Amino acid sequence: MPVISQRSSQLGTENAFVVLAEVGELQRLGKNILSFCIGMPDFPTPQNIQDAGVTAIQSGKHGYTPSAGILELRAAAANFLNQTRGLKYDADDVVVAAGAKPFIMYSILATTDYGEEHEVIYPNPGFPIYESQIKASGAVPVPLHLRESRGFNFDPADLESKLNDKTRLLILNSPQNPTGGIVSKAELASIVEILDQYPNVWVFSDEIYSQLCFEESFSSIASFPSMTERTIVGDGCSKTWAMTGWRLGFAASKILSPIFTKWVTNTESCASHITQWAGVEALTGDQEGADMMRSKFLERRDLIVGLLNKVPGINCLNPGGAFYVWPNVTEACDMIGAKDSEEFRQRLLHESGVAVLADIHFGRRVPDDGQHVRFSYAASNEDIIEGVARMDAFIRQNTR
Repeated sequence: MPVISQRSSQLGTENAFVVLAEVGELQRLGKNILSFCIGMPDFPTPQNIQDAGVTAIQSGKHGYTPSAGILELRAAAANFLNQTRGLKYDADDVVVAAGAKPFIMYSILATTDYGEEHEVIYPNPGFPIYESQIKASGAVPVPLHLRESRGFNFDPADLESKLNDKTRLLILNSPQNPTGGIVSKAELASIVEILDQYPNVWVFSDEIYSQLCFEESFSSIASFPSMTERTIVGDGCSKTWAMTGWRLGFAASKILSPIFTKWVTNTESCASHITQWAGVEALTGDQEGADMMRSKFLERRDLIVGLLNKVPGINCLNPGGAFYVWPNVTEACDMIGAKDSEEFRQRLLHESGVAVLADIHFGRRVPDDGQHVRFSYAASNEDIIEGVARMDAFIRQNTR
């Protein structure tokens, strides 16, 4: 039997999809499951964007495009980033890919070298693909803990302690998956002050939830003059315009855009021609659909936070953005005799039919910060009410 590479054997996954498969199997067996485990808007793509996709098909937009993406989309993305972040990108600074996720890998590959023990600092808990891609690329993953006491932000002093001559990339994510936390402009200023002492460190700023900020205006670290050239801004259409299955993301970097274009050529050739034209409409067309979804997510956030904080043994901070809550279930675990959040999650699923994700699905558990689970509130009000009610009953019935 031929040997499988160590890189492939150690490659991580996105546990939301693993749990989703488990949920699907239970549903196939006739179980009534309410799922809050997938980070996907439950709304259809706005009609004007659908129509643009149909028009692209009917007008023959079927072939390859330049690897960087069609000029119309790159110009629209540059204008979108400039308007929403106060930046000055040109179309040539933007590269398009099949989703925003590839730019995580491209950014690591563009800034680190295999076997050199270059380090990448990333948020923990965080999107699990960060750590997975760091390892697969041969770099050294350095977790930066997000703490509940800080509103799920990290201590700038902790960041400073992790920076050294081996550091090549810092990954930031705001609003955050899985906590919903936001890095404020004042906090970004403190981070920039530290990074100014390390001019060789790049930043990948994952801003896929940028248009889902509820408490304050979105701020990008790229808007700070000393950071503009060494920040890679990653964004896309999946979350804001409910286009997860269309697979369309983009990244902006005045320096690295030619490198990213080569990576796209080497991997996917180009994003779907049809999808790119739908993306032009998403970025430049009527925003009524996106505005409606944002309003609904805010309504749902307030609903689920209010309900969760009435459940015995649960404490849930009010997240500033995205569509996730990250309730602390430490006391609830003690009440029902669950050893940790993962056992709590499994029992909640199999005994009460409520699917959530545990903190260990998003990296190593933060020391001395308790046990947490993630709810995605990209679900109807009715499902949120029923799901939290089942959780409440589950804890009360199993309390020792």
